[in-house]
Amino acid sequence: MRYFSFLHAPASSKLIFTGLLLVLSYSGANAAVETSACGDLLQHKFPAAMKLELQTTKLNEADAFCQINGVVNARTGIDGKHYAIGFEMRLPLSWNGRFVYQMNGGNDGAVVPAEGDMFEGRSARSRGFAVLSTNAGHDGSAAENQQYGLAAGNRFGLDPQAREDYGYQATATMAPIAHAIIKTFYTKEAEYSYLSGCSNGGRHGMVAASRYGDQFDGILVGAPGFNLPKAAVQHAWDVQSTQQVDPKLHNAFSRADMQLIVNKITDACDGLDGAKDGLVNNIRQCQKTFDINSLRCSGEKNASCLSDVQTKSFARLMSGPHNSKGKQLYNHWWYDTGIADEGWRFWKFESPIPPWNNNPLIATMGAGSLAYVFTTPATQVEGSPDKLLQFLSEFDFDRDAPKIFATQGEFKKSAMEFMTPPDVNNPYLKTFYKNKGKLIIYQGQSDPVFSTVDLVDWYEKLNKNYRGKAQDFARLFVVPGMNHCNGGPSTDQFDGLGALVNWVEKGQAPDTIAAKVNPANKSLPANWSKTRSRNLCPWPSIATYKSGDIESAASFACVTE
Repeated sequence: MRYFSFLHAPASSKLIFTGLLLVLSYSGANAAVETSACGDLLQHKFPAAMKLELQTTKLNEADAFCQINGVVNARTGIDGKHYAIGFEMRLPLSWNGRFVYQMNGGNDGAVVPAEGDMFEGRSARSRGFAVLSTNAGHDGSAAENQQYGLAAGNRFGLDPQAREDYGYQATATMAPIAHAIIKTFYTKEAEYSYLSGCSNGGRHGMVAASRYGDQFDGILVGAPGFNLPKAAVQHAWDVQSTQQVDPKLHNAFSRADMQLIVNKITDACDGLDGAKDGLVNNIRQCQKTFDINSLRCSGEKNASCLSDVQTKSFARLMSGPHNSKGKQLYNHWWYDTGIADEGWRFWKFESPIPPWNNNPLIATMGAGSLAYVFTTPATQVEGSPDKLLQFLSEFDFDRDAPKIFATQGEFKKSAMEFMTPPDVNNPYLKTFYKNKGKLIIYQGQSDPVFSTVDLVDWYEKLNKNYRGKAQDFARLFVVPGMNHCNGGPSTDQFDGLGALVNWVEKGQAPDTIAAKVNPANKSLPANWSKTRSRNLCPWPSIATYKSGDIESAASFACVTE
């Protein structure tokens, strides 16, 4: 269990509970909560040092939880805008004694309902967890931002404190406050503390494991942007690579072109794990077997080949950004069977959202983040689709890329300082390891936002630092075919939170995690069973076919090459 200083302040004011008594069944919690406790929270006097303002409480009778909304550290930024860490907590009346800090994705900037990540259709709150959700220190939907169009959610980057709250400080501020609210409401501390998130939420998890290793018993990290400023430089690289084919990104590679690439990957790599099932498990061997140049047309462009410029453009995109001296500025990418998926296309090439002029997410939210948040000084770009795309098109990898490491004036921390784990280049997670924390990380092989190669490289550095025994407290699961957080032709349905709880509380290390397809996933090939199952394997082992039904996880075993 993790402890926080605010929890041990003298309880000068106790809540008086009346109404229906609900005795909790969780072994070790044994808390008793009355329904009136929800409203009584507004009268409780929390320490002034918290700078906490509870605004509303509401009892949800249908789902039996107390919803709390409030703000912390309300202030005016150096840009004259209003800032505060907005938050919501959901406190189940039937509590399992656990707390989960729900980390949200993208630019944050909104208080997403505090349900916790959904795993197999069940949220953390519905399982009995007390859940916290925050906006990470800024309101991206505030009326004062709307004149800036598609850059509205990025302009918090003009305030240094807002940058740092977004990067890591909101976590340090809100975790003890959440525990104080839990202690007040239940009259007991949480038995176990967890953190969970995907994408930028996964980045929050990686940062927390490095910075706040004594505050969480278990951290579940999905598709983490732990090198997010570098990944944002990749956005400019993607755009400039794709524009070599066509200035309009959505015209450069058709869906048929992308499927052609995937078909060739499948032909070259699908059987490397012993089974031709549409999944590439032996992903490293695949990179040696597949060659994008094999798709280059020998004559005129036709349906069975790529033009010369398309081949060079795509190879450039997948190689990752470089400066003029050939220095790698981010990592390269794996060729995998999920790159023809609509989710991959949405990030890299094309969006159907009308105000975006068909531009993909990297050229809207991604461009704004690189301009306002991840480079110093910030570039104030007009938030129109054309201007944001122009910013990426003109991004100079010699002149502009170093700005992710720059500081200036009141901006005393670079983007790489406030966005990444302090030990990102030489990971140890010493405090987390010392406090017996457990870390589960997962990412799709076909993630279009953050290079899975980059994450694998990070994990292998961690493993080397622990002399091959990092798996004692940290395990990485790479999901074949999966896009960003989910989707793609993959078995993307699995209970990472349950696996983490079992590891933390029962000592059951996840040698595999059971996964299955989502029957509603439109990316599933027609020849896949809607009940297909697989066991996700901890890196570096891969699922290898042994014998039996190709649709069943039981027919595969995790094998280290």
